[in-house]
Amino acid sequence: MVRFGFVLSMIATLAVSTSAFAQSSSVQIAVDENFLELETAVADAGATPIASIDHARLAEAEGVEMPASRVLVFSDPEINTPILEENVRAGLDLPFRVLSFDQDGHPQIAYTDPQFLKVRHGLNNSQALNAFENKLLEVLNDLDAAPAPTKGLLANYGIIELRSELSVSEAVERLRTAVMGQDDTVWFGEMDFAAEASQLGAQLPDAVLLLFGGPAPGGVAMAGFPAIGLDAFCQKLLVYANEEGGSVVIFNDIAALAELHYGSSAEPHHGLNKRLTATFQTAIE
Repeated sequence: MVRFGFVLSMIATLAVSTSAFAQSSSVQIAVDENFLELETAVADAGATPIASIDHARLAEAEGVEMPASRVLVFSDPEINTPILEENVRAGLDLPFRVLSFDQDGHPQIAYTDPQFLKVRHGLNNSQALNAFENKLLEVLNDLDAAPAPTKGLLANYGIIELRSELSVSEAVERLRTAVMGQDDTVWFGEMDFAAEASQLGAQLPDAVLLLFGGPAPGGVAMAGFPAIGLDAFCQKLLVYANEEGGSVVIFNDIAALAELHYGSSAEPHHGLNKRLTATFQTAIE
C-alpha cells in the first residue's frame, strides 16, 4: 500500500507539473503573439522601434525564472518634441512603451497613456497629449490593452533625482561607463531628445535618455510583479541640462512603481533602488 500510494502521489505530482508547464507555455505563446502584432502595428504606424526587450527569456538565460514579459519601446519625434517643450522631465516616460505579459496565467497588454504623463509631469498641452493618444490608439488598434494605473499617481511620483556639476554630455559619458562596468547589465540604447527636436526646427535643453537593464536582478524584481516591466524595466535614466548649470539625472523608483501597479513592493525593489542610486551618484560626482 505504501508503494502504491507513493506511485499515485508521483503520478499526481507529474500531472500537476505537466499541466502547469502547458499553461505556462500557452501563456508564453499568447504573449509572443500579442507582441508580434504590436511590432507589426508599430511599423504600419510609421513609428521607429527603439528597443525590443524579452524580460523573461533574458532572465532565464541568467538562471532566473519569471512570468512571460516583453516590452516594446518605439518613438515618433514629432510627438515627443511638443511634450518635452512643456516639460523636459517627461522624457523619463517617453517614448512610447507597450508591455505584453503574463499576469497570474493570463496574457495581458499594458501601456503608458497620456493621462499618466499629464499627471506625473504636470502637462497641459492638450494638443500634444491628443497626438500621443492618437498614435497609441493606431498601434493598439483592436488589441485588448489597458493603461498603466493612475490611481495614487501624483506630480513627480516615484522619481529619484540627482544633481551634478557636470554637463549633460560629461554626465552621460560617465553614467554610460558606470552602467556598462556592471557585469550583469545589458545596454539597450540611448535617445538624444534635443538632437531630434533640432531636426524638426525646435529647441530643447540638452536631454539624453539611457536605456539598459540587468536581466538577473530585473527578473528577480519582476517575478511577482511583471507589470513593472512597463515602467521600471528596462531602466530609463534621463539626463538633462539644469537651468542653474550642470545637469539633472532622474530615474524611476522601482518600489514606488511596484506599489502603483500592485499596492505593495518587495525587498528586491528597494535593494535595486539603493544599488542604482549609489552607482549613478558615484558616476556624476
